[in-house]
Amino acid sequence: MYRHNHGAQQKRVGDADGEETSKRARPDNAPSPASAPRSLSVRRQLYDRHFPVYKQPVEVGHFSLDSGRNFFSDARQLRYYAAPRRSPGFDLRDGYRDRFVKRDDGVKERLDHVLRWILANRSKVECRDGARALGVDFVTWRGHLTKLLTTPYETQEGWLLAVSKLDGTLYISEVETEDARRNRENRTERHEEMMYWGYKFEQYACADDPHGSPDPDGVVNTNEAFCTVVQTRLSEHKLLFSGEVDCRDRNPSAPPPPACYIELKTSAEIHTPKQRSNFHRYKLLKWWAQSFLPGVPQIVAGFRDHDGKVVSVETFQTSGISHLIKNEYNCWKPTVCMNFCSDFLSFVKTVVRVDDSRLVYLFSWDPHRDVSYSIHRDSEYTFLPDWYIKEMSRRPCRETSAQPNL
Repeated sequence: MYRHNHGAQQKRVGDADGEETSKRARPDNAPSPASAPRSLSVRRQLYDRHFPVYKQPVEVGHFSLDSGRNFFSDARQLRYYAAPRRSPGFDLRDGYRDRFVKRDDGVKERLDHVLRWILANRSKVECRDGARALGVDFVTWRGHLTKLLTTPYETQEGWLLAVSKLDGTLYISEVETEDARRNRENRTERHEEMMYWGYKFEQYACADDPHGSPDPDGVVNTNEAFCTVVQTRLSEHKLLFSGEVDCRDRNPSAPPPPACYIELKTSAEIHTPKQRSNFHRYKLLKWWAQSFLPGVPQIVAGFRDHDGKVVSVETFQTSGISHLIKNEYNCWKPTVCMNFCSDFLSFVKTVVRVDDSRLVYLFSWDPHRDVSYSIHRDSEYTFLPDWYIKEMSRRPCRETSAQPNL
């Protein structure tokens, strides 16, 4: 097992609101899952039980996206960590006006890059029994799972997750909420610049090759990315997901991926006990969830002042974060996060019965509400592309020994 255990309690499901949503949005020609629950509670106490089985994530592949968001099934965008001084004084504002190419985050790529990786590496994840399906229950992005882990403690932002079933595998793709769209389109200039600061910190701390040095005078282009693809199992759910990786340990004796990967973060410097408490309660929750899922063991944080100067650098062990927060009153619990994610995936399996890529089950959640769902056929929510469906149907599965034993 990947992590620890806690005390037990039973899960409870359902309220009338989810039933109304489900009935109202179901198209006439979509099937009704007769015995499926209508909603899923997010009450924390329901998930404060034994920590679920989470197998050590295994990297089955990786891919790169270049400056034009073009896909390459290789590691050309992998960078190497160059440890900065403890108080480096990096200027995170440098280059924002004249050396910054920003990815258009209004363009929704859905699962397309993950699907391209699957087609290029299908023998690594196909089933062992000769059937047509992949040998996993779920395919998604790490970021979508991160949102699920943090849901029991989220009080500000809801989410929409579209799910379709193809050849026995469930694909989960996020849909932008109206609130998120408004926030994205109405960001202040200060907010935009502070988003840049995180990428700039990466530039200061990463080199393009194991023996090189960072180039802080270069262009920051947020189209570029290196992504790991991992396989693991949460309870009875076999997962395949991908997530962006900032860099890896440059030491030749470092362990194999994902244990050599390092996550880079920035955060406001901490002066008061209240600020430290908020850091533990909110920021460390998201940092932990993001790195725990793919098995990234280290998070390096640059703490910066109001003007974007990095005043200190601190390394957090992902496995030690739960101990850092244990003295915080009524703080988040890893077991609640993981059990909710596991139960949500079980809920999805119960609801999404029909194997049809044109049918989307849209799961919806807002703070202080239950998770509910609606069903849509041939709608704006359809996300599995024709090129993927055609290729998957054209190439039958072959037996392979390459798949991890989960």
